[in-house]
Amino acid sequence: MKMISTLMATALAVSTGASAQPPEKHTVSLVGTPLVMRLNNDEFRIAFGIDGKQCMPGGCSGLIHYRVHWKAPDGTARSEARRVSYRVSPDSGRTIAVDRQYLDTSEGAHTTDVVGVSVERITCRAGAATSST
Repeated sequence: MKMISTLMATALAVSTGASAQPPEKHTVSLVGTPLVMRLNNDEFRIAFGIDGKQCMPGGCSGLIHYRVHWKAPDGTARSEARRVSYRVSPDSGRTIAVDRQYLDTSEGAHTTDVVGVSVERITCRAGAATSST
């Protein structure tokens, strides 16, 4: 059995395109918990503060997959999966994403309450191209 020298192995790795460094990862994180704003009985805005400093200098974009948990006055509890797009500009390390929610079981006849918002995952890709929801 022949032993390949370290120099030979390095040359082989370079010639085949192998790299010793891992690929660059773009990640974002939330600045804090999502902010829930009530607009009327059953209409809400949910805002996400996004820290994208690791996406600099090229910016990034992606989707926030989240679940909103809410309750009607009769005690009916529901949960809905949603997603909202975001874009971190190449000129800034932070952004916000805001989604609109209508949460009701009887077309605005009563007031619903948001119990909580849980983020399931956040996707991120290099470049500040706009994502669609």
